Amino acid sequence: MAVKPIRYNNETFRIAYDIVNPEGRHDLIILHGWGSSKELMRQAFGHAFKTWRHIYIDLPGFGKSSNESVLKTEDYGAIVDLFLQNIGAKKNAAVGHSFGGKVATLLNPERLVLLSSSGIVMPKSFKIRAKIALFKLLKPIGGAKLRSVFVSRDAADMPQHMYETFKQVVDEDFRDHFAAYTRPALLCWGRNDTATPPEAGETIASLMPKSRLVLFDGDHYFFLNNPQPVIAEMELFLETV
Repeated sequence: MAVKPIRYNNETFRIAYDIVNPEGRHDLIILHGWGSSKELMRQAFGHAFKTWRHIYIDLPGFGKSSNESVLKTEDYGAIVDLFLQNIGAKKNAAVGHSFGGKVATLLNPERLVLLSSSGIVMPKSFKIRAKIALFKLLKPIGGAKLRSVFVSRDAADMPQHMYETFKQVVDEDFRDHFAAYTRPALLCWGRNDTATPPEAGETIASLMPKSRLVLFDGDHYFFLNNPQPVIAEMELFLETV
């Protein structure tokens, strides 16, 4: 693992990263989802794509990368872009899972692979809407103590600035960003994904003019449970670069 300090908005972010296949002919940027790290993505793809130089990045506030600020997804995209410039990396292709899919889209790489990307706001169930309404009702008397009871698992045990970041990014509508991406894109989704359901993938595919959606058996982490079919599909997509 290496760490690169990046200055952004008068703050220094220490970005942790790994490089696999350093002699690869093209650069492949691989970004994890919310609450995860580069280690999970390397576990899935570190043995694949032998002709590519893999760049695994811990996004600010996750894994070994630092963050003390409240950020938006656009900030994450800008920080990663500065990091790539700093290490002399090319944006030949980018892979992003869940939240990382939004960040990867902002990079505008030559080729884009989205793995169950977030960015399409789906209607909330009655149970979730009732929980939100109850939290808002009780917040004036319960304050921060209620957070641990009402927040999602994705936000549990976060420092306050990361919880505020989570609140900013979780319900972002990224339709305009997806529609603005006009290069080739491969969308891979788990059929049983409940975090970002296949309907979200269908919506993104309808927005991206050069995209193709492929469904795989599994949930939000379908690419971990049965990686080979996913890797095979990605290799076909990337080999034309």
